[in-house]
Amino acid sequence: MPPHSPLPTSPATRPWSRALRRPAALLLALPLALGGAGVAVVQSAEPATAAPTSAPLLRDAERLDRGAVAAVTEDGVFLSWRLLGDEAMGTRFVVYRDGERITEKPITDSTNLLDAEGDADSVYRIAIQKGANGHSQQWASEEFTPWAEQHLDVPLDKPADFTAVDGTAQSYRANDTMTADLDGDGQLELVVKWDPTNSQDNSRPGATGTVYLDAYELDGEKLWRIDLGVNIRAGAHYSQPQVYDFDSDGTAEVMVKTADGTVDGAGTVIGDADADHRNDAGYVLEGPEYLTVFDGGTGAAVDTIDYGVPRGTVTDWGDGYGNRVDRFLSATAYLDGEHPSAVFARGYYTRATLWAVDFDGEHLTERWLFDSDHEGDGGYAGQGNHNLTVADVDADGRDEIVYGSATIDDDGTGLYTTGLGHGDAMHVSDFDPSRPGLEVFAVHEDVKGNGGIGSTFRDAATGEVLWSVPANKDTGRGAMADIDPRYAGAEGWNVGYDAEWDSPVGSLRSASGELIGTDIPAANFTALWDGDLLSEIVDHEFDTTARTGVPTVAKWDPEQGSAVEIERFEGTATNNDTKGNPALQADLLGDWREELVYRTEDSTALRILTTTDVTDHRLRTLLSDPQYRLAVAWQNVAYNQPPHTSYFLGEGMETPAAPALRYTTPAAGAQPLTAAERG
Repeated sequence: MPPHSPLPTSPATRPWSRALRRPAALLLALPLALGGAGVAVVQSAEPATAAPTSAPLLRDAERLDRGAVAAVTEDGVFLSWRLLGDEAMGTRFVVYRDGERITEKPITDSTNLLDAEGDADSVYRIAIQKGANGHSQQWASEEFTPWAEQHLDVPLDKPADFTAVDGTAQSYRANDTMTADLDGDGQLELVVKWDPTNSQDNSRPGATGTVYLDAYELDGEKLWRIDLGVNIRAGAHYSQPQVYDFDSDGTAEVMVKTADGTVDGAGTVIGDADADHRNDAGYVLEGPEYLTVFDGGTGAAVDTIDYGVPRGTVTDWGDGYGNRVDRFLSATAYLDGEHPSAVFARGYYTRATLWAVDFDGEHLTERWLFDSDHEGDGGYAGQGNHNLTVADVDADGRDEIVYGSATIDDDGTGLYTTGLGHGDAMHVSDFDPSRPGLEVFAVHEDVKGNGGIGSTFRDAATGEVLWSVPANKDTGRGAMADIDPRYAGAEGWNVGYDAEWDSPVGSLRSASGELIGTDIPAANFTALWDGDLLSEIVDHEFDTTARTGVPTVAKWDPEQGSAVEIERFEGTATNNDTKGNPALQADLLGDWREELVYRTEDSTALRILTTTDVTDHRLRTLLSDPQYRLAVAWQNVAYNQPPHTSYFLGEGMETPAAPALRYTTPAAGAQPLTAAERG
């Protein structure tokens, strides 16, 4: 057995742990505006109102560097950099090339520049000008050189091909990818999950290859490899690590479900190295289950405990062969409003459980456990999605877990459940800035059980459905973002009629619920890519034989009701079959626009793609927005959706308030420019 401690029977002993639990849930029947499509009942713990606080809660946050990036284009060199979370919107930036200042006036309205005189050999550096006369400047970045193209390839150490237990030849492909600062240098690293080609959905039998987790610097230096072992099955719903700085020491950890035979980055085996708990169908339904936290810099296991929600009797989860019992989700959340906790979920078709865990630098401890089998929480069963979202829905400074058609409060009690049932896609943000708070746009699968409802737009704090779209079958895809400047707020769309994943026909509606049209863009992903504040459509041209696709970015043309392709990334491939998602989408580098990360076709590298479109808009890095940063943390989870900010981001948006952050490492000392450097 591994050197793990038994699960505590009381809430976490971490000093900042909120061990409070509210009284048993109070049932409130709230009518839902479902447009005649049926009525659901909202089961709510209490009215969602912000709790008064004596002082604003400050969230521990990683201190990132400038993230400066440059790329050679036909028109010169495009460069961009971060406006950090603690910097004023009017911060003045000055750009130097080869030791010479190239910006006559400071840049105050964006954090990007097209240098027509630059070339592949240029060396750039960013400075901040403190005074109006230009004599008071300090360096804001180190020197950086341009990429030859608009992408950077991060070399990968692809695992060797192997022969499966059934005698077939199998290989590996780079799959979902996570990011965090693993070594405290202010730069983001990448953690890659390797997916064997014989990975399986929970509904299908078959022994799979081993799942590996690798960590890489952006220059391709491999930091470590974790081998999850034969007792962790490979597939989209099994292994969903959280990579985050859980003990707030300035370096991130990796937290993931482990089992007998897991080997950490230092070569140490967890549990019984020789145990093989796979049954004849390839499922792992016996043997111990653990949760392990690994050091982000070395991959070494720091602590291992028993997994908080054991399998129990497999049939109690809804089937006897192992489909529903092993449906997992994970997330990171600031449940006390100041320090991050990990949340691991098991089950959503029937029984739903969420287990919150803290890490103090040495030990893992339970914060709370929510279980729909608990008395009074039965209405939360069957409400989970193949995804989740973390957001402060009730504006009390602490995060809730939006668990599909239900929401769990920060203290582990049920906030509300709508009864709308399971679904495949969900989006949470301030999509309608004309009304207070956040909203949830979600699609639904159980149309026979929810009154024929295919998608809903609801108040995130109360569960009140603001508008809905009827359907007569599973609505498997839906998205929401601002793609049409003619309507206030964001637009939401879902597939309809035949309900196929790539259907160009469905329902496209404004934030107010007004039907815009039945021609819809692809409902896979959206991203902030070009220079305006509208979102672009991220999709792929899917090959039904290879079961993968070539990634594309398109602009929605509202007048024509069609998408116009603006980018095609040949030589790379999307992940997870028709889902077609990037390995990672996040504001990794440069200004507030997002980078798209895809595997190369042969999985020998991850390709980070950045926009080279000039923008005249300025926003703080999206990673400084707490909800967006936490969305990046769950980007590897099952049927993930694109990350969204806590504020409305789109045409006509207001400048977001500065985030309330407490950096976990001190700022570097100022580096004033000398008179010679200023020229």
